[in-house]
Amino acid sequence: MTALRSTLFMIYAFLWSALTIPLVIVAALGLRGRWGYRAGKLWRLGVQFGVENILGIRPRVLGLENMPQEPCVILAKHQSAWETMTLQDYVPKGAYCVFVLKKELLRIPLLGWGLGAMKMISIDRAAGKEALDQVVAQGRERLQQGYYVIVFPEGTRVPPGEKRRYKGGGAYLATHVGCKVVPVAHNAGELWPRQAFLKKPGTITLSIGPAFDATGLSENEVNRRAEAWIEAEMHRLAPHRYSNVQHDAT
Repeated sequence: MTALRSTLFMIYAFLWSALTIPLVIVAALGLRGRWGYRAGKLWRLGVQFGVENILGIRPRVLGLENMPQEPCVILAKHQSAWETMTLQDYVPKGAYCVFVLKKELLRIPLLGWGLGAMKMISIDRAAGKEALDQVVAQGRERLQQGYYVIVFPEGTRVPPGEKRRYKGGGAYLATHVGCKVVPVAHNAGELWPRQAFLKKPGTITLSIGPAFDATGLSENEVNRRAEAWIEAEMHRLAPHRYSNVQHDAT
């Protein structure tokens, strides 16, 4: 049944994307303003319909009251494609999100074209300090325009129970702009493994942590606070993944 569900979802998602992503591009480039994001939301909600009703994956959200009512930087665990879609549902009604992503993603047919048209914050990860300055310049503009900025500090999808070094892009943006930071943990990789075709039905728990103000903090302090909360919460959400690992998050 899992194989059948996954196959039907893949077909559905491809057809839905082929139908709606051209609309996203036309809306973003032709109508401008927030029309591209509105069209992008239509695409996203359609895919999520398939996630819930074909794959049988549904969300359980904790800490929704922690999400600030003003634009902020969201630092989230990254295990699958699921959170890139679903996390956007939990910013205040009427708000939109942009992601900090590697520019290589813009080359993906359909999806990459849509991301490029919606002016996500794309960076060249090989550019070093210049890449961080790009994040601040673009991120400040998006925040001032009312967008929430989502960053995956580990930089790539990480399997459940594993952790990679938290990179400084999101923390650098928050400290230079002076805004709130929200840490987010989840266990999406339990049902939607990294680069896996088969996806299992069930409930994914997404946990939103307490926001804190990055004003006056160092980049390292912002990352330390976010990492400590996220990794401690991951131990709570998926204790079976850490049974042989010493819990050293504080």
